[in-house]
Amino acid sequence: MSVRVVVADDQELVRAGFAMILDAQPDIEVVAEAGDGAEAVAAVREHRPDVLLLDIRMPVMDGIEAARVVCAEGGCRVLMLTTFNLDDYVYDALRAGASGFLLKDVRRDDLVHAVRVVAAGESLLAPSVTTKLIAQFTSRAPRPAGLPPERLAALTARERETLRLLARGLSNAEIAQELVVSEHTVKTHVSNVLTKLGLRDRVQAVIAAYETGLTVPGAP
Repeated sequence: MSVRVVVADDQELVRAGFAMILDAQPDIEVVAEAGDGAEAVAAVREHRPDVLLLDIRMPVMDGIEAARVVCAEGGCRVLMLTTFNLDDYVYDALRAGASGFLLKDVRRDDLVHAVRVVAAGESLLAPSVTTKLIAQFTSRAPRPAGLPPERLAALTARERETLRLLARGLSNAEIAQELVVSEHTVKTHVSNVLTKLGLRDRVQAVIAAYETGLTVPGAP
């Protein structure tokens, strides 16, 4: 079964380029394109895609609001597009429900991989990009209202440590190495963290770690 994708970007050449790359894959089908946030929401409602590839900076309705609407309605995962040096809204996009984000100069193979990962129900948390950005944006603004610190009491000591390592952007394999346990055990810990804290995925777990004060920007 193909992964159904809507591509939304107000720059026609960028949008067409991403759509062409994705549509060339045997397991991915671009079902619609959109030139602004409102069109993106309408396209998702009409075509019911698995993934919405969505630019943060969009006319009519910005990408953050579009992501918030799409994620609230459910059934479609959102992968945001951003420019590292220009966008100050990545953290807000993640809190709106996005499952991750890509830089707009992403390589072809990384774009295809990201769509497949998000469609499979995972989140895109590359240590070299995501953790750096979350740390950057959480340090710029007051901590938003989110998960209260006392909620962490529901976690065991090992689950708290797993959450702290998630916030550093570590993969399951890297967490397993840090904790000297198997990857299967790490997956169990991650699943327990998400369930106990009522979180959707690893992106929300990272945000929760910052919002509760379990970790702070720049912490080792």
